[in-house]
Amino acid sequence: MQFDIRRFDIYRKIPKDLTQPTNTGAAISLICVSFISTLLLIELYDFITPDIVNELYVDVPESGVAERIPVNLDITILEIGCQYLGIDIQDDLGRHDLAFHENTMKTPDNDGLGCRINATFSIARVPGNFHVSTHAAQSQPPNGNMKHVIHELNFGDSVKGFRQIPNRKAFRPLRRFNNTNQPNLASHDYSLKIVPTIYEDRSKHRRYPFQFTFFYREFHPNAHANIPAIWFRYDIMPITVKYTEHRQKFYTFLTSICAVVGGSFTVASILDSLIFTASELFKKFELGKMT
Repeated sequence: MQFDIRRFDIYRKIPKDLTQPTNTGAAISLICVSFISTLLLIELYDFITPDIVNELYVDVPESGVAERIPVNLDITILEIGCQYLGIDIQDDLGRHDLAFHENTMKTPDNDGLGCRINATFSIARVPGNFHVSTHAAQSQPPNGNMKHVIHELNFGDSVKGFRQIPNRKAFRPLRRFNNTNQPNLASHDYSLKIVPTIYEDRSKHRRYPFQFTFFYREFHPNAHANIPAIWFRYDIMPITVKYTEHRQKFYTFLTSICAVVGGSFTVASILDSLIFTASELFKKFELGKMT
């Protein structure tokens, strides 16, 4: 007796002349194919788009020495000239830089009445402040109006290019912050809570941006025996947020594809069979052949 491997075929074929096409079956088939195509595109998008896993932990620097935090400040003071303005930096370690000028560019603005300051500097991971003021000027301006526009303020690395990073606004909440509607001769106080952040992509490349929140208040310097200024008082949180990119495993993607295709065809087949059986019974009922 000759061995026939075809006896193991569990997908036996029915001759075409024994099948019956129907309009309902054609409609269900088209809907099923469209449904499967849509789900396949969604699964493909999920596969190529990394998931972001976040975790919180207390970051303890090695040897108790923490790296300094880069700061980028871009601000325009509308009614005080560049010759009067400077950036002062202070912290709890005793730092006190008056009229910090390294990596600082001043550009006249508002037809020479104002000044745009773009500065890059670094701060220690301890509470402190930096402020825009006329404290280091040899003479004070006739107008002490500190109305301003903050074009950019960020800490640490840039988040550009990291499209999947969550809550991007938290990394620069003061971007394009317009503060020109406050009373004249008022000082402006921003209290910042800075959260260290690590973003790690699929290639294990890390960036270290910093999220922060702020609380704003304005006060009149006469009540504080102070010259008008724009204060940024900051405190570094001990908790670090880490975002890590994870891509779906390829075998998980294949499993999802098989589930989508197999499940959709199975449900469509059952639905078509029910509709066909119901229609046949209805035809028999109309012809009076129901027993």
